Amino acid sequence: MDQDLDKTKQAPGEARCPGPSTAEIIAKDPGGAPPTFLEESYSFIGDEDILFDHYTSNNFFNEEMDKMWSNTWQWACRLEHIPAIGDYYVYDIGNLSILIVNTKEGIKGFYNSCLHRGTQLKPCASVGRSNDLKCPYHGWTWSLEGKLLEVPCDWDFPHLNWEKSKLPEVNIETWGGFIFVNLSKKPESLLNYLGVLPNHFKKWPLEDRYVALHVRKVLPANWKACIEAFLEAYHVLETHSQAINYAGDANAQYDVFGDHVTRFIHTLGYKSPHVKEELTQQQILDSALGIKDSDESEESKLKVPDGKTAREMFAANTKKNLEEAYKMDFSEATITETIDSIEYHLFPNACFFPGLSLPMVYRFRPNGSDVDSTIFDLLFMEPIPEGKTCPPPAQPYDLRIEDSYCSVPGINVGLGGVYDQDTVNLESQQRGFKTSKKGAQTLGNYQEVRIRHFHQMINNYIGKNS
Repeated sequence: MDQDLDKTKQAPGEARCPGPSTAEIIAKDPGGAPPTFLEESYSFIGDEDILFDHYTSNNFFNEEMDKMWSNTWQWACRLEHIPAIGDYYVYDIGNLSILIVNTKEGIKGFYNSCLHRGTQLKPCASVGRSNDLKCPYHGWTWSLEGKLLEVPCDWDFPHLNWEKSKLPEVNIETWGGFIFVNLSKKPESLLNYLGVLPNHFKKWPLEDRYVALHVRKVLPANWKACIEAFLEAYHVLETHSQAINYAGDANAQYDVFGDHVTRFIHTLGYKSPHVKEELTQQQILDSALGIKDSDESEESKLKVPDGKTAREMFAANTKKNLEEAYKMDFSEATITETIDSIEYHLFPNACFFPGLSLPMVYRFRPNGSDVDSTIFDLLFMEPIPEGKTCPPPAQPYDLRIEDSYCSVPGINVGLGGVYDQDTVNLESQQRGFKTSKKGAQTLGNYQEVRIRHFHQMINNYIGKNS
């Protein structure tokens, strides 16, 4: 396919997969597509190789911790994790630990460290309820608002300035039901940092969803390698080869919206450009539904009527199933909003999906100081039932490295298999970084532009591009 392109007539970054683009496909759907999905935002931003030591070097990792993680907005938890005064949640990033507390003055965030001898006030990754914040080592105690209340044997601390012994705070803001933290002294507002996200998610407000399933797994690779596995569809042909009869890949759309937000859109119910043979709309639909000829009789198959497409029927079937499951009306959702894979990456480590069939949120965090290890949080966000209060969030379900996502109770087994495929390459990739003679990776100009932009932003924060 690529041999058909006359590369001599195209400037870097102009080449595209022959055939219909994602924007052209979704624009032709009955009912069209939201204007925000048809908006394209790409420009060529370079083609230099990226060094593998960005994934393996402890020095680079430490610079990320000191200069990048300490100066970016990161989703820490959901509002429903701490619904009442006294509820707390501990968010850990690398060796940093932030204690988020619901107080009578609102939600506050503190460095999770006692001002006496540094012991963490609450354990890592803990969630709970407390009337105050007491150090488990010597009993120094603060109010939920961070005011020092008690020092055992205070007679021995005449030099202590109680007024100046408030717990140091971190910046807290909220969007879409998520609580974000930022450790810098004077960060830009979260609203400004989010760029296009609030506008693009107007129709799909994340505050109207709840955590129905939370899967957590430690992955054997650097956090950047882990998130990059989810930033492009270039890997679909090889890694998800079972999907090419019904999933777009080489014709996916990639967008960069300012500094902190990127997006891809790739279609479902439409065959990959890599599939050369002609497929009927019925064959495409059967593939999308996971139906083989031996699985279903002709009488029981979902049929594609004359004049209809596999995308239309796949979307109608998906919408019907979800309306029955959620007891909600989704008639206003377009085809692309119903079935396509639409992922927004918020720098540095979060991914959000609008739409119906893929209600997911991802988060990737360094696992302590281990450059070769990442904590992957996978959340499935279902709509809050109409007229109901927000259900409590699901407790994290922890998987061992050898465990399949398909083993998680309640997970869609098809998606579970996809996550297994997405993460099975990571350990080999991390090892490959270290054994490589070349010492760097070569990225595609268009299909991997989100990865290049991602690295450029990290370099901007740590001063490598200055």
